[in-house]
Amino acid sequence: MRVEQVQARLSALAAAGLDVRQFEAATLQLLRGAIPYDGACVGTSDPDTELLTGHFKLNLPDHLDEEFARFEYETDDVNKFTDVARRATPVGLLSHDTDGDPARSTRFRELIRPHFSYGHELRVACRYDNATWGVGSLYREVGAAGFSTAEADVLARLAPLIALGLRAALVVDAVETATAVNGPAVIVVDSANEVTQASPAAAERVAELGGDLWGVLPFAVIATVATARAHAAGRQVGLARGRYRTPAGRWLVVHAAPLASRDGSARSVVVTIEEAGPPDVVPLVIAAFGLTGRERDVVTHVLQGAGTSDIAKALHLSPHTVQDHLKSIFDKAGVRSRKALLARVYFDHYHPGRETPHTLTPSGRLAAA
Repeated sequence: MRVEQVQARLSALAAAGLDVRQFEAATLQLLRGAIPYDGACVGTSDPDTELLTGHFKLNLPDHLDEEFARFEYETDDVNKFTDVARRATPVGLLSHDTDGDPARSTRFRELIRPHFSYGHELRVACRYDNATWGVGSLYREVGAAGFSTAEADVLARLAPLIALGLRAALVVDAVETATAVNGPAVIVVDSANEVTQASPAAAERVAELGGDLWGVLPFAVIATVATARAHAAGRQVGLARGRYRTPAGRWLVVHAAPLASRDGSARSVVVTIEEAGPPDVVPLVIAAFGLTGRERDVVTHVLQGAGTSDIAKALHLSPHTVQDHLKSIFDKAGVRSRKALLARVYFDHYHPGRETPHTLTPSGRLAAA
């Protein structure tokens, strides 16, 4: 399939109203027509911290997420996603970047080759507007022809469109009913990634993220724990904090910190899972609408309850220009009024079910009724 055809289809997928899992599955199917592969993974990342927040896999084992996170966050290696994202061309072709010796990569030597049974890897960071919205890896079997630099270039050209689709999928309406969970969840994870202690709300919060408190933890927790351990070891990694949208549409924040012991030998990590507040959710949702910089300025004032004349004065614009920006904002958000915009930004994502919109304070908190 020609690159232009794939680009056109990816653009259509990004505008199709798919949720994250649907978009990821459709993207991998489409990529196979342009860059043949035997195994693949694509996932979302928090654009502020670049922490991986979820993934969708094809022909890859499900029980090695802890190992994957360890190699990604706790070891030095070739083509880590955060490093790939810093490149002008955000792809990592393992054979090329190891001078033809992929075994120089710890990840390849100890995970990809022996456990995935693959011999070739091609990675990509999906960036748009200077933010990383997701990442992906393609694999080929041992003995197959490796990925070429031309295929890496194709993937780099497709990466911004994948980023757009992942970003748009974040604000697709929820399809399940969220049940109330009282308070934050706190869990303590030992060096073997086993939960040793948990607060009363922990089981429900972990289940919301797709895991089992006393069984297999969700990737959201696994990745955050690995990042906290990397910080404890003095590695330069992003914050051990990520924002996650559950299938029910609720936004949660997961953050972790290493625990200290008197003799310095402790490897346990404390994890907190709590409902995200407006300062966490609102900027992410606004970014997902694909607004321009000036449109973001306008919508910030709208969410604080400012009228057209006040916005015009604050931003040194004419009222007519403000109205033009509002029309564009409404179109991108899929609404027709300021009240509907507030409901879309705040109530659809932060507090589903609340009926009476309020304005937000400059800090992003709800203003008093």
